[in-house]
Amino acid sequence: MTDISVFSNTAVPPQGKSLLAPDDRTRRRNAAEVRFRLMGKIAVCIGMLALVGLLVSILSNGASAFRQTYISLDVYLDPARLDKAGDRNPENIAKASTFAYVPLIEQALSDVMAAKGIAVDTMNAKAAAELISKEAPADLRRFVLADPSVIGGTHSFDFLAAGRIDGFYKGRVTMESAALDRNTSPEQLMLADKLKEAGILTTRFNWAFFTAPDASDTRPEAAGLGIAIIGSVYMMLIVVCLSLPLGVAASIYLEEFAPQNHFTDLIEVNIANLAAVPSIVFGILGLAVLINFFGLPQSAPIVGGLVLTLMTLPTIIIATRAAFKAVPPSIRDAALGVGASKMQSIFHHVLPLAMPGILTGTIIGLARALGETAPLLLIGMVAFVREFPAGPPEGLFNPASALPVQVYNWTQRGDPAFVERASGAIIVLLVFLIMMNLIAIILRRRFERRW
Repeated sequence: MTDISVFSNTAVPPQGKSLLAPDDRTRRRNAAEVRFRLMGKIAVCIGMLALVGLLVSILSNGASAFRQTYISLDVYLDPARLDKAGDRNPENIAKASTFAYVPLIEQALSDVMAAKGIAVDTMNAKAAAELISKEAPADLRRFVLADPSVIGGTHSFDFLAAGRIDGFYKGRVTMESAALDRNTSPEQLMLADKLKEAGILTTRFNWAFFTAPDASDTRPEAAGLGIAIIGSVYMMLIVVCLSLPLGVAASIYLEEFAPQNHFTDLIEVNIANLAAVPSIVFGILGLAVLINFFGLPQSAPIVGGLVLTLMTLPTIIIATRAAFKAVPPSIRDAALGVGASKMQSIFHHVLPLAMPGILTGTIIGLARALGETAPLLLIGMVAFVREFPAGPPEGLFNPASALPVQVYNWTQRGDPAFVERASGAIIVLLVFLIMMNLIAIILRRRFERRW
């Protein structure tokens, strides 16, 4: 009787319908799921296309910054122009400005053209020398001042070609645009082709892009990232040395020792809010407190490093606390059970196991700090700097630049060659960011523990 009553209460599908055949409601639900998956795939494809388009644009505009055109000349360092007294006194030689070296370069170019049988009837020696960068006389002067004994001899130099000539071999300048450009002419481009056929003009990898300082608006071909790279390295050293120990110490206290009360709740809320504060606010703080109140020098890596430390610290604290929470409580209980103190259980057991997450969060925070521009603009790191900073700790107080600020600075200049330089600097910055993220992934894979 009981079995009959149980079967009588069981739902029986209507006649002519199967449980395996979906009804209208099921079909609508399945169709909605298919549409949702399709929208997700479309969103991923759009994001990937945007990323690919961005990378293609940056690479196409910036890849040419890693190549540079040079003109090789043998220059006779005439003592009559450089050392009229003939005593090789560095003080007297230093009185000769770069204008005294320009005729030597013009004469060297005229001599090599005559030796190679290159003649341009419509162009004088001065117009032909405009193929060479305005940085060449300064390079020649620095070479002589470094060793005055070279005066009176003939020496080989690889001078930078002018920006328009360099752009001609990178596709940025054409014969048509040269006819409308006051900085070059089609005749000069044809002369450059003849010099290239003779082996005097060559285009090769531009190592100076990584080592040279910034250049003036009239010498884009001489601009480099040397000072910006050093400034970024100095600031990252400051951020690592300050934010990592402070962030880990604060996280250990808040997670393991701090009592649960309104004061600690207020601290946690403020840390979460600081992690979302726009970076320019930290720049205003650095300008008002570090520069105006404490009197630290503007455009110095020490100020930039302190500002980026304040900006990175909340991120590291949040990541470190999450890493501590990921360690199972049984690790703490086991350590305490065998007689370890609370301090020993944290530093000997919990901290080593949480280290992969701590390092990952730290590197991600450093990567964010490396790409920040707004706070550095407010503390004056946008200034034009030609002198390399000294080694630490003195160099931390010398004027310097940074990679993102250098990109911003070059994009504000009118010459198209600076746009090429800015795209090249973006590529260098992206390489640094990719390397830092790869290090974070490797550290996590290397030290990760599965529970």
